[in-house]
Amino acid sequence: MASNKTKRPEITNSQRPESKTVDVYDEYNQVKSFQITGELPLTIYLNKKEVVTLMTLGHYPESLVIGYLRNQGFVSKLSDIESVQVDWDTNSAAVKSISNLDEFENKLTHRVVTSGCGQGTTFGGIWDDLKDKNLQTTKLRQSSIYKILKLLHDKNEIYRKSGAVHGCAICDENNIIDFIEDVGRHNAVDAIAGNMWLNNIESTNKIFYTTGRLTSEMVIKVAQMNISYLISRSGITEMGLNVAKETGVTLIGRAKGRHFLVYNGHQNIIYDKKPEPRPEGSSDIWKRR
Repeated sequence: MASNKTKRPEITNSQRPESKTVDVYDEYNQVKSFQITGELPLTIYLNKKEVVTLMTLGHYPESLVIGYLRNQGFVSKLSDIESVQVDWDTNSAAVKSISNLDEFENKLTHRVVTSGCGQGTTFGGIWDDLKDKNLQTTKLRQSSIYKILKLLHDKNEIYRKSGAVHGCAICDENNIIDFIEDVGRHNAVDAIAGNMWLNNIESTNKIFYTTGRLTSEMVIKVAQMNISYLISRSGITEMGLNVAKETGVTLIGRAKGRHFLVYNGHQNIIYDKKPEPRPEGSSDIWKRR
């Protein structure tokens, strides 16, 4: 009797750590140990042909690769794949398929970048241009951070109505200069970058705000725009922090109300508006979040 069981490809079983602990500075200018999410580039090669580079946590990379190829229409069934070999030393995934490479060429030449969060970005050439960048900045007052957050609170109009978008803004210490909402944070930041060129907005002493995570792609985009401050109400990834350290971007995450964490560049913050000390014995706000 013939078996209907699908033949499984040969795959590796690689994983990366979920997070790492770093020292950050809170709104009291006190050091705290805080976990950040790992983020790694993973370049998929199909029959030795480069397909895409995905940014990933790296928890289940083989499944990610197979699922990506399935959803993008490169393979129609699991048995089309002979093997998936993930190598974190080279941040690559080599996939061998029984299909002929010619069948993939049309897909590779008509690639569309979606508006979702981090769906495949290749930044080798961009990163080469950023390696020697060291952004210079004036110091930013804590009171200015609070003022910006207050102004931005009323700006996330679509998000409050539907919860299905990200918002980004370019600000100075007193005003919101431009604010854009889109279904993907990368679309929003790109639109602001375009508006800055079209409207001759200088990047000197500007602050960029996003509702999304501070991933490597977000930090790279802000560094390309020569903006030295990046603030988010969300968290940060390990690679985002590494890029910030390389380029000199001051990173402020989990910024909401009167709370924030400085992941990089705390020496650039003037703590002129520290909140009242927490009552003795009260729980740490960051442990409750």
